[in-house]
Amino acid sequence: MEAPDRLRIALVAPPWYPVPPKGYGGIELVVYLLAEELGRMGHKVLLYASDGSRLEHAEVVALAPAGWARELGGQDHRYREATYLARIYDHLSGVDVDLLHDHNEATGILMAAAVAPETPTVATVHGPITEPTATFLREMRRDVDLVAISHSQRRQVEDLNWVGVVHNAVDVDSLHVSNEKDDYLLQIARVCPEKGQHVTVEAARRAGRPLVLAGKIEESRQSMAYFREHIEPWLGRGVEWKENVQGEQKADLLARAYAAVFPLQWDEPFGLAMVEAMASGTPVIAFPRGAAPELVEPGLTGLLVHGTDGVVEAMKHVPEIDPKACATRARARFSPRAMAEGYLRVYRAALGSRTGTFDSVTIKLGLGNQGSEVSRMATVERGERQLPPDRPEKGA
Repeated sequence: MEAPDRLRIALVAPPWYPVPPKGYGGIELVVYLLAEELGRMGHKVLLYASDGSRLEHAEVVALAPAGWARELGGQDHRYREATYLARIYDHLSGVDVDLLHDHNEATGILMAAAVAPETPTVATVHGPITEPTATFLREMRRDVDLVAISHSQRRQVEDLNWVGVVHNAVDVDSLHVSNEKDDYLLQIARVCPEKGQHVTVEAARRAGRPLVLAGKIEESRQSMAYFREHIEPWLGRGVEWKENVQGEQKADLLARAYAAVFPLQWDEPFGLAMVEAMASGTPVIAFPRGAAPELVEPGLTGLLVHGTDGVVEAMKHVPEIDPKACATRARARFSPRAMAEGYLRVYRAALGSRTGTFDSVTIKLGLGNQGSEVSRMATVERGERQLPPDRPEKGA
């Protein structure tokens, strides 16, 4: 099918936090920025979300009570999520849309494939791709077109029904840029071993710099023990911990930090806080794991290093990075408009696939720290569609 110039898009946010979120809620923030930007560009956007969601350029249908957030991760989590999605598909039965874009991963993908196979559906995979995740997504075959949020994430499992890679955006209008820097280091992340706060604490102590850690403690025994052992003993001794920062407080912390440190201990598929720091003109010092090499451009927006020694050494080179140039570059690469344009190309590729053949489309998202020209772009890969012999074309 040929996609119309102005699309009718149904975006499905998770049911837990309002859009935009009032504090925690990275996926909800990305959905908010996408919905608003698509609306500004003239597309008709219908957003399914939790109570309390408010948008200017999209219609909101709230089908999850705000109180459900308390059950996130609990024994009734799956039932709340399934109830929310059942309500959405009941509502969609009376609505005309060109395409559905889901952000609920496994449950959302399964519902789309089972309940509305005739509706072109794109799903963004926001989390890491573990073996169970990959096994499930392979079973979906061609039912739902998948979008990765980084090339690193996609490379974890190449043989899925990927339609493209689109980097997340940050709310650049809510961030500040300041040439007047304080001397503190900053790490904004949930507190858990995977985020590596212990490395940041040690590096700050060795460099003689104050450190601000911002982020809630992940609700697990391991993370609670991690906080007590590696962070709590240093509070008031050069380390300050802020459990939840948002709004102006967060923007000021980001803009005035000497550097933001992200010594990741796992292959994180993206890194919103990294991008927020760079878009605030604050250089990022990060380990080259996960998406970090795609996000950080050494010498322009930050530095990629190995180990605690590398973090300490990198601090000496932070003054070589111009805050305004850092912010300008990050804001160009990770703006809501760049993300929306990327998803529009993905949407058109997904709609085009319904004809059985489709063209190759390239989404230019800006340069990352990649070695080849191919890796400097996000591609929507399409070719001759080969369906399994036991699976008819959708709508046939």
